[in-house]
Amino acid sequence: MPQTPKTVHVLTFANAQVLDVTGPLQVFATANDLARDQGLPPPYKASVIAAGEGAVATSAGLALLAEPLPAPGTPCDTLIVAGGWGVYAAAEDPTLVAWVRQQAALARRVASVCTGAFLLAASGWLDGRRVVTHWTRCEQLARQYPRLRVEANPIFINEGPVWTSAGVTAGIDLALALVEADLGHAMALDVARQLVVFLKRPGGQSQFSATLALQKRGSRFDDLHAWIAENLGRDLPIQVLAEQAGMSERSFVRHYRADTGRTPARAIEQIRVESARRLLGDSAVAIKRIAAQCGFGSEETLRRSFLRALGVTPQAYRERFFAGGSTPQ
Repeated sequence: MPQTPKTVHVLTFANAQVLDVTGPLQVFATANDLARDQGLPPPYKASVIAAGEGAVATSAGLALLAEPLPAPGTPCDTLIVAGGWGVYAAAEDPTLVAWVRQQAALARRVASVCTGAFLLAASGWLDGRRVVTHWTRCEQLARQYPRLRVEANPIFINEGPVWTSAGVTAGIDLALALVEADLGHAMALDVARQLVVFLKRPGGQSQFSATLALQKRGSRFDDLHAWIAENLGRDLPIQVLAEQAGMSERSFVRHYRADTGRTPARAIEQIRVESARRLLGDSAVAIKRIAAQCGFGSEETLRRSFLRALGVTPQAYRERFFAGGSTPQ
């Protein structure tokens, strides 16, 4: 446990999204509370900062009392940039962008929550890096800042000293990961339990459902995806999928990947995992039966796919999310 508190600055601006600021802030505050309960010094000194001093209105109508930006050259341990629709105006403020660029160079690590990536990108700090933002803004971010390697899927991405996260509540996941990096798994788990959130959604977990991801643009394969979802228990080789789509196998594989950004096998696995997730959370069906019903063939195959997609086992997922009272065995 560190003896000197780590300085964390959460940067806000007019019309920021309130949870992008308060979510991470509460994670650090809870870590401090738990440390005090153990008779230890608080590990963090967290504050909300903004250009100008005083109340800053969020897009939710709640005003945040922010401290002024630290003087140029004043280092901090962690700089977190919030998101919200006000970020676009903030990213066009040359004084603020210059401050972020200078401050990021002095900080041990830099992070953005949701569309806060636009402000970090404007500073040049994300050039050449893998980054993520809210899934509805990934294409815009990639188009506006072509030097970034934007990924639409992950909850958060850590690349060296830079962390970026997806939308809204993903800022809490990111902050828990920062606490884990600083203080260890046990403390991060205690914070998550105190906040009654799931520690930890893996950084690689999808922001949204497989079906939504596949159908978000109204592709030519929408009917096929609906058919797959209704026939998950069947063997679904390329030949069967191509016939269902009315295409040759070669043409189907080429067009499918171009249209959806993934292979048919990968898409089917994602749809199967999503179906299994629903059954694990909403029913008391045995895991072995769920594996067969969703087309995994065996419980071990289901387990491997779950670990690859979500970073947790089916049993661990059910223990956390089962909605029917005591967890079925």
